[in-house]
Amino acid sequence: AEVLCGFSISSEETMLSAAKKIAAQINGAVLIKGGHFLGDADDLLFSQDTATWIRGERVQNPNTHGTGCTLSSAIACQLASGKSLPDSVRAAKNYITGALRANLDLGHGSGPLDHMFSFM
Repeated sequence: AEVLCGFSISSEETMLSAAKKIAAQINGAVLIKGGHFLGDADDLLFSQDTATWIRGERVQNPNTHGTGCTLSSAIACQLASGKSLPDSVRAAKNYITGALRANLDLGHGSGPLDHMFSFM
């Protein structure tokens, strides 16, 4: 998001400014993840001039490889099932939080999250 908007994102205010700028460039919805901040993992969905904060807890887990790809796939699945965009993002974020909470630990370095946590 910082590359697309051209400035540093370090607060909710700059997340909103970035989302507005990117949305104007692409004429579509923008989701800016807040998972890299030190506090909570709050995301911002900006669509049709409306900002929706998707609040989330920070899960302490070094195994975060693939969280962005998993989030986008989960959003797409929710949209395909007929949910609205905000509801789809909320459901996907809940899924990511559960997968991180499961604390799967595979391999070396930043491993994958537990995509199958809800089936155990």
